[in-house]
Amino acid sequence: MSAEEPAPPPAADLDLRLVRYFTVVAARRHFGRAAADLMIAQPSLSRQIRHLEQQLGARLFDRNPQGTALTAAGEVFLPRARALLKAAAQAAAEALAAAQPSKVTIGYTPGLIVTPAVRQLRRQHPDADVRTLHLEWNDARPALLGHRVDAVVTRLPLATDGLHVTVLYDEPRLLMVPADHRLAGKESVTLDDIAGEPIPKMPDPAWNAYWRIDPRPDGTPAPDGPVVSAIEDKNELVAAGQAVAIIPGGLHGIQLRPDLTTIPLVGVAPSHVVLATRAGDHGRLVAAFSKSARDCLTSFDGESVP
Repeated sequence: MSAEEPAPPPAADLDLRLVRYFTVVAARRHFGRAAADLMIAQPSLSRQIRHLEQQLGARLFDRNPQGTALTAAGEVFLPRARALLKAAAQAAAEALAAAQPSKVTIGYTPGLIVTPAVRQLRRQHPDADVRTLHLEWNDARPALLGHRVDAVVTRLPLATDGLHVTVLYDEPRLLMVPADHRLAGKESVTLDDIAGEPIPKMPDPAWNAYWRIDPRPDGTPAPDGPVVSAIEDKNELVAAGQAVAIIPGGLHGIQLRPDLTTIPLVGVAPSHVVLATRAGDHGRLVAAFSKSARDCLTSFDGESVP
């Protein structure tokens, strides 16, 4: 630097807490609503924003009768503030992952096998503590967000907000009926064959719509059956002749009782088996298992379907 060139201004020593406050006010366009979201007093929030403006040397908001508007400086700062917060969160998560023991827990829901991917992960990371945990059909998302597992192999439908979801492969859908049902032994069936057959309902609207195929392609509702919350209860209802059920191909031969049988259901879209992880989880073992799952869990084993 020559003697004639002025020294660059010192970098602003930004408080990330104040930056987060700024993004909330910018999103709400109202100091009162932003203060409620942040659970702090409005006068305190106003003082914090003024302190941030002093650090930056620029006014970020204009107040008006309708609320709060960003200044030109605020408009420029907002995307950079959001990127700064995202980078800080990622840096913290990666530092925590590096500091924690080398451990990962893989979840899987009924009728799905993760063994090939787990074995590959253990071969590639012999130092890691790789664990598996069986989950109920509706527990994949709570288990992930509750940090009981770090990755889950499960089926759609699945609420994906807060998650990263990748389709691994498709599997056929089957009709499960009592062994003495009028359709037992047929090579395949269609929805027309079960137009009047009741189908058990589960306590999840998205799951009901998908696995009961409700409404049917012609717009008619699927016949209602009893409400159950466990797969075993659904199997009991079907075995007792009170209902039939549409199930994923992976459940055939794994949970099937001798008094039940399955028939391929044709003319309907297949089920989708997916890998789900927490959005933003960049841990090395989660990334390694994701790759192992894509490598090893690529297709449905058709030998298990009649």
